[in-house]
Amino acid sequence: MADLLIKNGTIVDGTGRERYRADVLVADGRIAEIGSILGGGAQTIDAADLIVAPGFIDPHTHYDAQVCWDPLLTPSSWHGVTTVVMGNCGVGLAPCRPHQREIATWDLVTVEGIPFAVLDRGLTWEWESFPQYMDAAARRSSAVNLAFVAPLSPFRHYVMGEESMERGARPQETARISELLREAVAAGAFGLSTTVLAQHIGYRGRPLACRLAGVEELAAYARVLREAGKGTIEISITRKPGSVSPDEYQLLEMLLKESGRPVTWLAMASWPDRPQEAADTLRRLEPLIRRGAIAQVTCRPFEALMDLRSPMMLADMACMKPVFNRSVDEQIEVYRQPGFRSAFRQELTQPRLASNSFAAIEVWNPVSPALKQFAKTPLVQVASVQGKDPVDCLFDLAIEDRLQTEFVMEIYYEEGVRRLISDPRTVIGVSDAGAHVDMVCDAGYCTFLLGNWVRDKQALSLERAVTRLTSEIADLWGIRDRGRLVKGAAADIVIFDPHTVGSAARAQMRHDLPGGARRLVVEAQGIVYSIVNGAPIIREGKPTDALPGQVLRSQV
Repeated sequence: MADLLIKNGTIVDGTGRERYRADVLVADGRIAEIGSILGGGAQTIDAADLIVAPGFIDPHTHYDAQVCWDPLLTPSSWHGVTTVVMGNCGVGLAPCRPHQREIATWDLVTVEGIPFAVLDRGLTWEWESFPQYMDAAARRSSAVNLAFVAPLSPFRHYVMGEESMERGARPQETARISELLREAVAAGAFGLSTTVLAQHIGYRGRPLACRLAGVEELAAYARVLREAGKGTIEISITRKPGSVSPDEYQLLEMLLKESGRPVTWLAMASWPDRPQEAADTLRRLEPLIRRGAIAQVTCRPFEALMDLRSPMMLADMACMKPVFNRSVDEQIEVYRQPGFRSAFRQELTQPRLASNSFAAIEVWNPVSPALKQFAKTPLVQVASVQGKDPVDCLFDLAIEDRLQTEFVMEIYYEEGVRRLISDPRTVIGVSDAGAHVDMVCDAGYCTFLLGNWVRDKQALSLERAVTRLTSEIADLWGIRDRGRLVKGAAADIVIFDPHTVGSAARAQMRHDLPGGARRLVVEAQGIVYSIVNGAPIIREGKPTDALPGQVLRSQV
């Protein structure tokens, strides 16, 4: 007898084919039949008036630590995501020698914005090598499928120690790192990841180790994928968001040439003060795009909650380096200095992440009773009331509240996002799910795309949107048997109501991390069932206790 029969649904199969009515029969975790099916399975789902689609694949997550304490991988699993790609941006937890665990932990604190106390409580450290890390995840089980990418920083740490954050690798070290990457890919890693972004700083405010890898060193690692005949490279390169500089172009070109594999890069964005820049950049990169380079874009407004205790959103500013991994008193001393504030103002005139959003910063949630009057007020308005410029106002408010005041930064150019998500030269991702947990939550981007951009704004057809969330991502990463609703494929299926699907307008703060620490989550709307390898992990909109996810392994 079959495991599951989905009756009367409208199929959107992830291939781009026009929707059609059919039943879906699931047996032994795979799609056994699609069509008009008589009889029943062990469980029957009536999907009348609902869309039946392949499970969504998130190409850019940072659940590297969260897999140790949250087998449901929330909130992604709430939103129809059935497979996550982990280990992006060159930061991760394996390989790692026991005496290097503090370095790996602080890298995650600084790059991914996860508090040290959370990681100290939650990480299980059942591994040393990268294959052991993957095997440990398989033993723990999860609700969704896990696809691992080998992040370059821990590989450099493993071979070079703390010098990995100070210099390039010597030839013998490059050879050893290449050997370890080869081992990871042979064990099933879907490629490798790295970054050149200045905001990606790690242990004690030093550059994330992978940023110190030179061109020849990176070329050696790219050749590991050429030799393996599989894998994808993920790289964060856009120092000026929305644009690719000549040296970044050359880096992409080199990685494509040496690896012979796809290269996905972060991130394309569009700004109202330079609306044609993204289109011009993509046009200039078309020679590379034809060879397998593809930009990742977001479909959501970028809204981040920030405080000056953990100012990751400002980490690409050189003047901020002295405040990372310091005590509150040490940070306050830096923030008081006129020289620091002058340098901060100067850097705001340069292409930095905050440069596009500083004028729109909002004072969100002061703790001090004396500052409560400014809650949910634009910073420029508070500055005007106090007779200060906005930079002095920002730091004075934070100091008065001992760095507890939260600020909201929002970056959103709707027409630019519309063009980018419709452009076939991009893929939709950049959720960063699992990272920046108390600052931002974009894990609900799949339901946001379907609700906001498909139903409400009709920027994409439903068929096109589902393809963008499924088979496009599976093909980019070489994930076999997923991303299409076809006979013989793994039964990763999402069933949703097209009239209600979406994500909550605002993230909610919960205190459910190890030790009761806080994180932002976005709730899903309209996801009726989510099925992984034939087993429901969401039933009638509610999570189940099922853990049918698998650690996926790359194949030639």
